[in-house]
Amino acid sequence: MMAGAGLDPRASDPARSRGRRYPEPPAPTRSDFQRDRDRVIHSTAFRRLVYKTQVFLNHEGDLFRTRLTHSLEVAQLGRSIARSLQLNEDLVEAIALAHDLGHTPFGHAGQDALHECMQRCIEQGRATDGWGFEHNLQSLRVVDELEERYPAFDGLNLSFETREGILKHCSRANAQRLEAIEPDGVARRFLQGGSPSLEAQLCNLADEIAYNAHDIDDGVRSGLIHLEQLEQVPLFDDYRRRALQAHPRLSGRRLLFESIRLMLSDQVYDVIDSTRLALQRAGVATPDEVRRCRPLVGFSADMRERSQALKTFLLRNLYRHPQVMETTGRARQVVTDLFDAYLSDPAQLPQAHAGREDLPRAVADYIAGMTDRFAIREHERLSGATLFP
Repeated sequence: MMAGAGLDPRASDPARSRGRRYPEPPAPTRSDFQRDRDRVIHSTAFRRLVYKTQVFLNHEGDLFRTRLTHSLEVAQLGRSIARSLQLNEDLVEAIALAHDLGHTPFGHAGQDALHECMQRCIEQGRATDGWGFEHNLQSLRVVDELEERYPAFDGLNLSFETREGILKHCSRANAQRLEAIEPDGVARRFLQGGSPSLEAQLCNLADEIAYNAHDIDDGVRSGLIHLEQLEQVPLFDDYRRRALQAHPRLSGRRLLFESIRLMLSDQVYDVIDSTRLALQRAGVATPDEVRRCRPLVGFSADMRERSQALKTFLLRNLYRHPQVMETTGRARQVVTDLFDAYLSDPAQLPQAHAGREDLPRAVADYIAGMTDRFAIREHERLSGATLFP
């Protein structure tokens, strides 16, 4: 039987969804995946993304990407590719908008610091759940437990397919814990192999395409990397040369934007062509058969190699730039100090968190939900120190 109108038979059809953890009657005008997207957009965690770091802290400039603008770019890229492949655009958008809901303030620096704090509590026997901290797992916690919008259940009660896509990565130990709570659930593939839906696979790749492109833009805008340096990167330099061939007098930001635009377009078309070929070769006919295969949404071998070279360049020249690393060190200090302060004096926490049985997890949930600027203010209040003048 064909999938929903206009969908490839291997796409996720909301009429055949595995459903929600708490059954709800269908909406009269929206599919389950549309409802998921709408619930994410109206969530508190989604609004907080506007003041959460992507690479540069929010106060460092009004035009740098935040977790919110990044999520919107992932959704736009994902929907464009999904439409060409006849995948479910609503599911792609729901996953894309939700995939970073669990990110800490200060980006990966905050995540790493919070994980170290939780690991220390586990080793000391103070944390009883053993989960540590993973931002993908925290995103799932946000939509499953931490949002408080409905009278009958915690979280947003999203469909299985959206929740599956949100859990992009998961350690084996945490997958085993999830599987014990939800047998044959969203963590099963991390234990038995296989893949998520095509829509989830597409969001994973759209995430990579988006941050590679916008980190070039933000890196140049910040002055930490320069167009001349990017000539060392074959993927980017190819499109810079094409832009100059078409517009010989182009320079500065217009040259940068045109080069990125050409790069994004080619990457999108590459994903579409490569995925169609992979689906044809795999011979899969249904979403369940897709889940039993290796990932099928991806770049061609050449584009994958060139994309990896760009990621390596950004790692060495932007993410590990001394200025970024110096900011990262202060950000880690803020998160660590906050964790220790709340753990030693729970009265500083909001009552809803202070009264929870597992205090380290309550502290981690509270800090993970903070925006950059709120975390900085709280740190100044509790420590008296100003790490970000």
